[in-house]
Amino acid sequence: MERWRLLDLGGLEPYGAQTLYEAVALAVDRGRSPNTIILCYPKDRYVCVGYHQEVEKEIDTEYCKTYGLPIIRRTVGGGATYLDNGQQFYQVVAGKSSIVPARVDDFFRFFLKPPIFTYQQFGVPAEYKPINDIVSNGKKISGNGAGKIESVSVLIGNIILDIDFDLMARVLKVPDEKFRDKIAKSMREWVSSLKKELGYIPERRKIIDHLIEGYKKIGIELVSDNLSEYEEKIFSEEIKPRHTSNEWLYMPQYRHQELTSIRTVKIKGNVKVVEADHKAKKMIRITMEIANETIKDILISGDFFMIPEDASHKLESALIGTSLDRNELLRKIQNFYDQTSIETSGVDPIDFVDVIMKAASA
Repeated sequence: MERWRLLDLGGLEPYGAQTLYEAVALAVDRGRSPNTIILCYPKDRYVCVGYHQEVEKEIDTEYCKTYGLPIIRRTVGGGATYLDNGQQFYQVVAGKSSIVPARVDDFFRFFLKPPIFTYQQFGVPAEYKPINDIVSNGKKISGNGAGKIESVSVLIGNIILDIDFDLMARVLKVPDEKFRDKIAKSMREWVSSLKKELGYIPERRKIIDHLIEGYKKIGIELVSDNLSEYEEKIFSEEIKPRHTSNEWLYMPQYRHQELTSIRTVKIKGNVKVVEADHKAKKMIRITMEIANETIKDILISGDFFMIPEDASHKLESALIGTSLDRNELLRKIQNFYDQTSIETSGVDPIDFVDVIMKAASA
């Protein structure tokens, strides 16, 4: 049994609920804090996008601006979602430990046991669905993400108390309103909550108590504590300023300003900008500029996980100048995997090759 710190923080403003764990992770990495489980929930509504996603392609930003919904980019991968106080967040911040699995697939499987246990205590037949979901009767009932912050592994996820399906569909970028109606209908069919499963919302305190018991069952005894002054300083001086900046929120566009200003057009002669999507277990989107059958510039986005997440920037750089030959692309990407030891659960090197070649043929 390992003793970890418990931060039961209650309701937090959106940036705190979504990003405070990063400050704790940096404190753990720097030897100033122990391994920690954070339990909290957002007091107010907001929209969240994954590390690799392009905000303007995923979210109706004008709607969010009009109705005062903050848009926050996570430091871990995954897809866009709407969040409010109908959630109970659990956030795992794990430094050195004898019980923490090294591989991300095993990390998900291990640390999703406590929320699965929690659902089951209320009679909900929850089970793990790779890569990062918990399902009940075939419906998603919890979404989760994992990544690395310096040397520290993190997992963030939620017990879903209740869902506003219409608002969740409304914040997404869609081609037309008919399609938005289809999304809302699909969400109702394939996403669930404690309220849908039970007909009522259990007391939040009971949910938290079951989570704490669930962590004990996997070998973690939680000791209640408070956020340290050092962690509060990291959050106010490092984390929140970064997350509230346009450079972070619109990161892909800032990295590739010329590339993202035009889409799928022929520039001149053998130069064109193209785009394509590819769905493996996770979605990859490629936007690239091609010159003389080689990659001149490339943006990799989507709802996939890559650990470390910022390795995607390095992969983009590694691909510049590569010829549009399947074998050459596969060799280059496989070498990148081997040299960097990155993990991309649900996505393989061949998936990147497939979407690049799909874009090239557009």
